[in-house]
Amino acid sequence: MPALRSPLVHPFSNFDVPHLLGVHAAARPDHPFLIWEPFEGEAKVWSYARFEHEARQVAAGLKKRGVKKGERVLIHLDNCPESLIAWYACAHLGAVAVTTNARSVEDDLVYFSEHAEVVGAITQPRFASLVAAACKRIKWLAVTETDNGAEPEEKNRPPKSESFAALYGDVSDVPMRAPEPMLPVGIQYTSGTTSRPKGVVWTHANALWGAKLCALHEDLRQSDVHLTYLPLFHTNAQSYSVLAALWVGATVVLQPRFSASRFWSVSAKHGCTWTSMVPFCVRALMGQEKPKSHSYRYWGNGISAPPTDDYFGIKTIGWWGMTETITHGIVGDIHLPNRPMSIGKPSPAYEIAILDDNGAPVAPGETGNLLVRGVPGLSLFLEYLNNPEATARTYDDEGYFITGDRVTLGEDGFISFADRDKDMLKVGGENVAASEIERVIMTVPGIQECAVVAKRDPMLDEVPVAFVLVPGGEAAAPKDLAAQIDAACAKGLADFKRPRDIRIVDALPRSTLEKIAKAELRKMVEEA
Repeated sequence: MPALRSPLVHPFSNFDVPHLLGVHAAARPDHPFLIWEPFEGEAKVWSYARFEHEARQVAAGLKKRGVKKGERVLIHLDNCPESLIAWYACAHLGAVAVTTNARSVEDDLVYFSEHAEVVGAITQPRFASLVAAACKRIKWLAVTETDNGAEPEEKNRPPKSESFAALYGDVSDVPMRAPEPMLPVGIQYTSGTTSRPKGVVWTHANALWGAKLCALHEDLRQSDVHLTYLPLFHTNAQSYSVLAALWVGATVVLQPRFSASRFWSVSAKHGCTWTSMVPFCVRALMGQEKPKSHSYRYWGNGISAPPTDDYFGIKTIGWWGMTETITHGIVGDIHLPNRPMSIGKPSPAYEIAILDDNGAPVAPGETGNLLVRGVPGLSLFLEYLNNPEATARTYDDEGYFITGDRVTLGEDGFISFADRDKDMLKVGGENVAASEIERVIMTVPGIQECAVVAKRDPMLDEVPVAFVLVPGGEAAAPKDLAAQIDAACAKGLADFKRPRDIRIVDALPRSTLEKIAKAELRKMVEEA
């Protein structure tokens, strides 16, 4: 791993996240920063001044509960205002927000909380009992009043928990800290090809890098209104949308999740000018009545200039990025034409290499492995939490970050996404490691081996298919084996990670060194 030179003079020297928020709170106190549009309950608006004040109030509450600079707080929430307020409260205090996938099961949360050594947790009524059971070492648990605006079905909080409102304290207890741009500010757990997700650590400088570069790539202005419905526990919503809007002093309209039926009405109500898409959302909107006019200037997606641009009358810029890159390493151009279906060209902020399997640069028209070089802690993530071996292993000898993705370099300089690591699935926009599913399936007695591969899906792009090796095959397997596997996956995996098809076999195709030939399994799935 390349070392971060110190002291390093960089664009965010003597600056950090709370100071960025403070700039806008002072300069544009009444301008709306956050507009909450729940599916149920009351819509709410936070001006820049109000949002900063509430973040500082919650920071005071965290301090009162003993949270110190550098300590970690679990934020396990679906999209809601409290998620953002809590994240920025941690930033103000110098604590680290650990944002976790709201679809996680108990086993996931046990791992996240223990691996990150969180001292407290913030969640919502729907997940309160789950978080209380999984995070046994936390000193406190705060629970929001509603489930993303909706009245909770379960209104009794777990023992020793308190309401989120109880976190609000006296802002005089938390004066502005001196800026510490290299201080960790957030951790997101991201699936890799290992069986357990890795905790990607961002510094304040990382967050500001994402804010500024995303705003530049998206041509954001103070007058923009960014509709945000992708989950805040992912980089897309956190960096591409919220931090980018914050950098320029724009407005964020937040929804609990994507809703095709509400998309155009909410967009019209607030004059939304920007949003970040994924293919699933575009396909869903094709089934809705299109308005005669709208305020959108641009959409961002994984591909530039798709055929749907003409239908919607909106320019889409493509992009590629990862949790580890904070922003887009490859991106389409706002002002110039982009090759349709490409992900764009390298961002000037990174060094991009596309290499063949022997480490040589590919020629135009060829496909190779994508590598990115930047500065750890600034333009690349700081580290994988408590995993220096994985951090070091993910860089090559020349300091390039090895992404695990494969791309094709076009004759025109535009880059197209080709494939990801074969053991990674993309299920409805979520990264899923095949090994994580295999680990859970192998806990079922009687299974000798298993292999998980992707199957194409018209709405989710890919879904998992599990091949389970049992001596003697299906005839010799217990009649309820598939049901046992389903039960194990329901307990040990989030719903989007569970296999959609389980095939019990008496043999698996092999390649060299007796490894399972997953390419053959993928071929079998496609042929079926």
